[in-house]
Amino acid sequence: MTLSIKKEAASAHAANLVGTLSPNEREILWDMEEHFWTNGADSARATTATNAVMIFPYPPGILQGDQIWTHLRRRTGWHSVVMAERRTTRCGDIAILTYRVSAQKPDVPIFKALCASTYLHDEGRWVRLSHQQTTVT
Repeated sequence: MTLSIKKEAASAHAANLVGTLSPNEREILWDMEEHFWTNGADSARATTATNAVMIFPYPPGILQGDQIWTHLRRRTGWHSVVMAERRTTRCGDIAILTYRVSAQKPDVPIFKALCASTYLHDEGRWVRLSHQQTTVT
């Protein structure tokens, strides 16, 4: 008995339609991402959706909404941040930034992680929907 497997044509689903960011959009998003690390919780909150989700190395783990700001108030203060291996992906009004970070602040070992942030272009401005950090050891 011979089975015939029919391959489906590549999906025209919106998630498969890759777009590009303009140089100006890339600059805006990377500036926002750097300020997320260095300008404190209030600055980060101003560029983040109300019900955003963030995943930090355990603890605290997965945080959403106001939980994020309780955590970040205690954890801000990075004085220098280096983002390497930067990549951007766009699909419609959504952009994803991925990078390797090395962050420093006084009296704390250098923090190294792989990160991803997702942004939505909404009403003429970019807003962060999610952020994830995976510690690099």
